[in-house]
Amino acid sequence: MRPTDTKDPQMPAAEAGSAVASPKSPTVSVVVPNFNHAKYLPRSLTAILGQSVQPLEIIIIDDASTDNSVQVAEEFAQRNPIIRIERNEKNQGVVVNMDRALRELISGNYVLFAAADDELLPGFLEKSVALLRQYPQAALSCTIGDWHEVEPGDSGKTRLSWHVGVGMGTEPCFLTPEQIAELERQGRVFIASHSAIFRKEALLNAGGFKPELRWHCDWFAFTVASFRYGVCFVPEPLSRQYIYATSYSAEGRKKKKREHREVLQRILDLLMAPEYGDVEPMIRESGALFHFGGPMLRVMMSKPAYRRFLTPAFLRKNLPHIVKLHAKRFMPTFLANWYFHLAGYRAPAPKNPELGVKP
Repeated sequence: MRPTDTKDPQMPAAEAGSAVASPKSPTVSVVVPNFNHAKYLPRSLTAILGQSVQPLEIIIIDDASTDNSVQVAEEFAQRNPIIRIERNEKNQGVVVNMDRALRELISGNYVLFAAADDELLPGFLEKSVALLRQYPQAALSCTIGDWHEVEPGDSGKTRLSWHVGVGMGTEPCFLTPEQIAELERQGRVFIASHSAIFRKEALLNAGGFKPELRWHCDWFAFTVASFRYGVCFVPEPLSRQYIYATSYSAEGRKKKKREHREVLQRILDLLMAPEYGDVEPMIRESGALFHFGGPMLRVMMSKPAYRRFLTPAFLRKNLPHIVKLHAKRFMPTFLANWYFHLAGYRAPAPKNPELGVKP
């Protein structure tokens, strides 16, 4: 199997799924959901505005913050006319805000959801848009994700750091749904939403962001879209995510175990629904659900209908994943970082340092 290299002629849409290639040139809307992240907003917005290719618009959705987030956003908006601010009178939650932005607020035919506490690295928009222009049938373009686990408290120090998506390819490329499924079977697919620019139509066709899926709504949307239309991939760490113990997804998984179980059940129920019948076999047989670890394994065992997802690929990847997640909690930082490096969770240094991003 060989990824579709960017030097090859553009693949017809019919070969990449049921999408019809859009005649429009990519126009990117950036959506920044924010709730009480005033201290991080300047870093995030400065990184977006510093891109060599600028987005069509930057929409900051402030979810009734109680800190000075609005003041910070307004100061940026005064200096940069592509920024506009949407303010909620009441806190709606990040999922509702993302879905509303997708359906009602954005003007571009592509969208990037940039967390207020994350950071784009130089070249992200330029290289992603170049691929999307060549392969308009793709659901999204993603890069390697640069993840930093931040120590609890206000020190801001990084405990662990690693890269995700390293094994998806060595050159900028387009990956068909079939190639995505094969890479997933090999455990080489990881698409981080903070590192992806999505085609609006593809997300809407996947059902948008479903509130009942809570902190996993983005995974479901981009997984369905990826297996339906294929993805573009830039093999460089061009987007940095900071993982905090108080993040929405982390708190949901750890503190709301009953709700987490219900969310995982809903994912399986949706995959078995007729509207996802075109992608369910590939998602199931590739073992893509292994990312949810032990909780998903227990849910699959709870009902006979769910046991269809207990495929060899899922079991082969899920059990080592569970061990890895538990080991990471107890390993000393230096040992965990050494393991990530040894296990291939670090992208190689760019051949031309002036053009790449230092790992």
